Amino acid sequence: MSYTDEIEKRKTFAIISHPDAGKTTLTEKFLLFAGAIQSAGAVKSNKIKKSTISDFMEIERQRGISVASAVMSFEYHDKKINLLDTPGHKDFAEDTYRTLTAVDSVILVVDSVKGVEEQTEKLMNVCRMRQTPVIIFVNKLDREGGSPFDLLDELEKKLNIKVSPLSWPINRGAGFKGVYNLHDRNLYLMKPQQKVSDETIVRLEDLKSSRLDEFVGKDNATQLREDVALLDGVYDPYSQKNYLAGELAPVFFGSALNNFGVKELLDTFIEISPSPGPMAADLRIVQPEEETFSGFVFKIHANLDPRHRDRIAFFRVCSGKFERNKFYKHVRLGTNVRFTNPASFLGQKKDVIDEAFPGDVIGLYDRDYFKIGDTLTEGENIVYQGIPSFSPEVFKELVHNSMKAKQLEKGIKQLTDEGVAQLFSLMYGRRKIVGTVGLLQFDVIQYRLKHEYGAECHFEPLNFYKACWLSTTNQTQLDAFINFKADRIGHDKDDNLVFFAESEWMLNYYIKQYPDISFHFTSEFKVVPK
Repeated sequence: MSYTDEIEKRKTFAIISHPDAGKTTLTEKFLLFAGAIQSAGAVKSNKIKKSTISDFMEIERQRGISVASAVMSFEYHDKKINLLDTPGHKDFAEDTYRTLTAVDSVILVVDSVKGVEEQTEKLMNVCRMRQTPVIIFVNKLDREGGSPFDLLDELEKKLNIKVSPLSWPINRGAGFKGVYNLHDRNLYLMKPQQKVSDETIVRLEDLKSSRLDEFVGKDNATQLREDVALLDGVYDPYSQKNYLAGELAPVFFGSALNNFGVKELLDTFIEISPSPGPMAADLRIVQPEEETFSGFVFKIHANLDPRHRDRIAFFRVCSGKFERNKFYKHVRLGTNVRFTNPASFLGQKKDVIDEAFPGDVIGLYDRDYFKIGDTLTEGENIVYQGIPSFSPEVFKELVHNSMKAKQLEKGIKQLTDEGVAQLFSLMYGRRKIVGTVGLLQFDVIQYRLKHEYGAECHFEPLNFYKACWLSTTNQTQLDAFINFKADRIGHDKDDNLVFFAESEWMLNYYIKQYPDISFHFTSEFKVVPK
């Protein structure tokens, strides 16, 4: 197979949603249809009878939620699929945002009962900023919900994107009969809890056919005919160009739990979704067809396999061919590195690979020299852009037992390198401050420190409003500010200078009083002093 064919063969995408919309269930049904797994997990009342393949961390199994992105690579219809299952909970949004930098398209799952929720809107904002193509899957049609017309209007209004339904539901809730495929004019009939291999497809030459009444009943058939007649004048027709530009979202309806509408969605996805495209670096746009290899780290995970205490950097190949045991340039460190056991993943399961192509997401064993956003090349000094970083919203002091200080030091460093949280040290007393975007992250940190590193700790709340990274062209003014606010000055784990503002009002006051000091709300900037 030629290099170009290898690129065209790949489909790299993320599944995103608000919590409990059915994202992880849909992920596993994709794997079932592809034959990558034999049985799916089930989450009921936060008790997992069979743990889901993508929720492999123990705390995920206990709580029944995803707290970290999982990578799954598998084959389907001669395509190489790289699927990234992301956390839905807002407290882990940063992990999802970083994951979105490594994909070429997205499937957004929406609960038909709850509609568009706040986190769904935030995730869609990130997709729009990157002009990422989006397919929407309206899930849980087997439950009582609102009108599909009302839901489509809500999608357009709240997500600020045109929608084009490619399938249409026949009734819903207890009366849900299936969907009508508007593109190929097929009727897909619902059989609750059907096996993955089962397909009930009726081909109709025309909706006027009396066979429709036989299969779904006269009332449902009449309603379907009226709905389809109305659709043409209300919503934009499907346009491949507009979909790839991120301006129009195809919409499918179904029930992931009952395996319904999933295969139709997957088949259409591999047909219309984009293959790997260009990626933005600091100096130029990198094309996937380029012969020289390059790519970037978008996620780091320690203790993926607790038995081996390994640390994996998840890496997106952007151009050229990655080869096992070949030396590549680590741009930030300026050194050459090679990897003897690069791996592809299916959740926690991994297989060693010899090569990878643009679009592939691979795992590189990390000997503590990777950070999120690091670039590897065959010699060119470029750095890939767009890895988001945010000022934390919640701050707590890390308090621990001094008997386990070494284990805790190692554990908190590795967890913050993953991006689970940000770690700071106050200038006086060297007190360790952990900053996150949500409270749930502290539970995850505490749990993982205890069970993965044997280091128990607890957290004391702090009345900090925001962490601001400081830089200046006036060292005298900066020194004066540091002396004035010494109890609120610290450093991040890279030794960059940070100020912890007590309130929004006071922060604005300091910005006006110290005009030569720049207060940065992200660590992604060139720091002058330390």
